[in-house]
Amino acid sequence: MDNKDEGCSTHLIDGDGMFNVAGVENFMKEVKLAECGLSYAVVSIMGPQSSGKSTLLNHLFHTNFREMDAYKGRSQTTKGIWMARCVGIEPCTLVMDLEGTDGRERGEDDTAFEKQSALFALAVSDIVLINMWCHDIGREQAANKPLLKTVFQVMMRLFSPRKTTLMFVIRDKTRTPLENLEPVLREDIQKIWDSVPKPQAHKDTPLSEFFNVEVVALSSFEEKEEQFKEQVASLRQRFFHSIAPGGLAGDRRAVVPASGFSFSSQQIWKVIKENKDLDLPAHKVMVATVRCEEIANEKYVSFTENEEWSQLEEAVNSHSVRGFGRKVSSILDACLSEYDTEATFFDEGVRSSKRKHLEEKLLQLVLPAYQSMLGHIRADAFERFKDAFEKALKGGKGFALAARECAESFMSHFDEECTDAIIDQAKWDSSRVKDKLRRDVDAHIAEVRSAKLTEVTTLYETKLNEALAGPVEALLDGAGDDTWPAIRKLLQRETDTAVSGFAAALSGFEMDEESRDNMVLRLKDYARGVVEAKAKEEAGRVLSRMKDRFSTLFSHDQDSMPRIWTGKEDIRAITKTARSASLKLLSVMAAVRLEDEGDSIDKILIVALVDGKAGASSSKSITSVDPLASSTWDEVPPSKTLITPVQCKSLWRQFKTETEYVVSQAIAAQEASKRNNNWLPPPWAIVAMVVLGFNEFMTLLRNPLYLGFIFVAYLLFKALWVQMDISGEFRNGVLPGLLSLSTKFLPTVMNLLKRLAEEGQGMANGQPQGNPALSSKSFRGSTNDQGDVSTSGTSEVTSENGTEYSSSSLHDKVQ
Repeated sequence: MDNKDEGCSTHLIDGDGMFNVAGVENFMKEVKLAECGLSYAVVSIMGPQSSGKSTLLNHLFHTNFREMDAYKGRSQTTKGIWMARCVGIEPCTLVMDLEGTDGRERGEDDTAFEKQSALFALAVSDIVLINMWCHDIGREQAANKPLLKTVFQVMMRLFSPRKTTLMFVIRDKTRTPLENLEPVLREDIQKIWDSVPKPQAHKDTPLSEFFNVEVVALSSFEEKEEQFKEQVASLRQRFFHSIAPGGLAGDRRAVVPASGFSFSSQQIWKVIKENKDLDLPAHKVMVATVRCEEIANEKYVSFTENEEWSQLEEAVNSHSVRGFGRKVSSILDACLSEYDTEATFFDEGVRSSKRKHLEEKLLQLVLPAYQSMLGHIRADAFERFKDAFEKALKGGKGFALAARECAESFMSHFDEECTDAIIDQAKWDSSRVKDKLRRDVDAHIAEVRSAKLTEVTTLYETKLNEALAGPVEALLDGAGDDTWPAIRKLLQRETDTAVSGFAAALSGFEMDEESRDNMVLRLKDYARGVVEAKAKEEAGRVLSRMKDRFSTLFSHDQDSMPRIWTGKEDIRAITKTARSASLKLLSVMAAVRLEDEGDSIDKILIVALVDGKAGASSSKSITSVDPLASSTWDEVPPSKTLITPVQCKSLWRQFKTETEYVVSQAIAAQEASKRNNNWLPPPWAIVAMVVLGFNEFMTLLRNPLYLGFIFVAYLLFKALWVQMDISGEFRNGVLPGLLSLSTKFLPTVMNLLKRLAEEGQGMANGQPQGNPALSSKSFRGSTNDQGDVSTSGTSEVTSENGTEYSSSSLHDKVQ
């Protein structure tokens, strides 16, 4: 007994078939197995000699079974059955390492031990690992098919049914996916089970009643050691709590208590040794089996090392190879012919069976290359189809016609290429690849078709948007009674134009009538949507539009010239006209009217917002319902409503509030203009001035000097009036005018006197007194709209020193 890393092992059954009772008892004491009760599991492994069973167990369960030394050649390392405890796995798990099958050391006469040990493992184990090479899947001996067949039959006869998990461990996994290998194994096991004669009690019992089948695959330990260890470590996790529900042996039955394991195992081995049904096969058949298997293996290796095949395999991985099927068929035929020549004298049944297995293995080896070849053919055909299809469309050919011709052409080309790749020995069908190509072609056609239809639809939608958005906005901006009829006419015209071109563009797609009509209908709906969206957008700016329209009509005359409020304009009438136009804009924007159906929105708004107040004032005693106290319009569906009656009322109130200031400013400007243009006193004041000022007037007539003085004072006052722009200052109000004049009065007077003084000094130095030229100058003026006063005729003014000034010269100075 060995003890290494807490792992205990013992020789359970020696190579001569003797059960080691004492060793098992010591082993049970060492691992304290009797204390486990039912909480333990038994795992065993079987498989060909030198297939790495012990190596797998040592890495999987951290045991210390003896392993083969590869440098000393392939030979038997495990004799009989060894048992050890797994390290670090709960619950307590025992593992049995069985002697390999097909060992040359025992020879043909002792192969019964191999089957007896396998039957023993199945009888006492909860989980049986069947170690096998990946490339041996499908072989009778290497995959233990005859062994399993015999074991199934004898087990049902000898023992009560127990649930055992068969885990097939595929070693040195190749590129063939596990998903492809597992169904083959499961199918072979099921066939073995179905072919085994069963007792009447288990005649219809399914395989799942006795066995759970699991399949795992591991990489090569020698070539990919790190990957192998990672996979084994992952597999090791599945053996933790293996007897728990859902575990690998979670549904096992007829478990022997741990304390009786030794005695139970001893009795099971005794029954197996006494079984006479496990006789060896006939010598002739065995020799044929072994020798034909060796020849088949030699030819398989010879094929894999064939230089021509290697070149073909390498080339087909990157691109398609012309004549692939013919070349591979030739290599396969040569390999099988060599097998037939060397195995011709062996048992015909065995020879044919092994030849079939060899052919299957070779075809499995060739299959990936064949699939790659079909993949290249499909990819090349698909790419050429796409190029040809694109060129046909660019050449102006109809979409449906181009798609149909290109698809038929390249599917025929694919069939021709596949015929060149057919391998004579295989009955492989390329229909799946062809179907894949057909699906790819159809998908590409559908994708391009969708893109082209989207492109055409987008084109005409863009045209409709450009043709409708701007004109509709302009029509709504100048809203009037004919706005919506004009929009309907515009929509009908542009829609008909777009639909005509759209239908012509769709003709090349050979669409069914229903689909074409649906697309045309969607285009029409899009056109309506453009109009409705633009109307909704404009309705959101209706208040701004109303104010703009009111401002335009109120502030400009019929000739679009800015109004000057002179006092003659009828502001009330102008205001009413401008507000009526704005109300018309509101009524037009209130609803979408793409159907020629009348409504009373305009009348309701006029009655409620314009005429309603006058009517309400004249009939206060009559209680009436507000027609705008609603969220919907009569005869207008909610989906077509842009501005509800309540919103119209609110907008009108806000509109009036924001435009009242403009009206008040106009009234103020008109009043100011009237004041500026009316300087004469009232008639009664003139009469009073004449009557009361008669004596003063007579005094002036008796003394003309007063008239001259008054005239000069008038001229000075007029000069100050013009210089200070008194009328302009009072336009902004009395108080602002007085404040402004108070700051300008003194500087203006000083400036005026300075200019008069300079003028008088210049005349005194340069001309003699009484110069006739001066007396000939005249002072002329006129009265303008602002009240400017001018005089006509000629007058002279004499200064105190005798210098004469003409009235025109004085006027120039004032100016």
